[in-house]
Amino acid sequence: MLEKFISLLPELWTALGQTLTMLGIGLSAAVLIGGPLGVLLFLVADGQSLQNKPASLVLGWIVNTVRSFPFIILLVALVPLTRIIAGTSIGPLAAAVPLSIAAIPYFARMVEQALREVPRGVIEAAHAMGASELQIVLRVLLVEARSGLVLALTVLSISFLSYSAVAGVVGGGGIGDLAIRYGYYRFETDVMIATVAVLIAIVQTIQFTGNRIASRLEKR
Repeated sequence: MLEKFISLLPELWTALGQTLTMLGIGLSAAVLIGGPLGVLLFLVADGQSLQNKPASLVLGWIVNTVRSFPFIILLVALVPLTRIIAGTSIGPLAAAVPLSIAAIPYFARMVEQALREVPRGVIEAAHAMGASELQIVLRVLLVEARSGLVLALTVLSISFLSYSAVAGVVGGGGIGDLAIRYGYYRFETDVMIATVAVLIAIVQTIQFTGNRIASRLEKR
């Protein structure tokens, strides 16, 4: 088994790189687009400073619609868009397209929930001192909710690590593709065990790192 594992290392490193590429692109899209979207969802909700019921309903409907799709169906449904953006429908860059689209509304909802945990009095105090909406977002909401936001990103990372494995099964490459090709089609259980061990190690690392960062940022 050890010799088999050593011979598999080059492919395992390649698969790991592909998985991290998919995950990195998806998380970047989630933070850069889903983060602001989550802030907007919070601000236009009932009782907030920019309360706007029509905008809240439309944004909520869009977010919930995308989130309601099982990822494997979303992956297939977005093949035409994936070809336009990535120029192909296979490979880690192609798989990163549906991953990104799935991650954006997922993280937006998590950001919205984290911001709801900010004490109402803190926001009202900032308004009373004449702070603008942008200042309140940057200096109050995001600062007060930073621990929760880190934990939200941690949960997102772990969830979409499994999504990246699903994407690998349908041609995206990565650890999921490696596990299926060797562990399933060739009945090489030791390879399946090795890939699962790698995924467990990544998950544990992400969770440990996220918890440590969140605890350092926690003000209470």
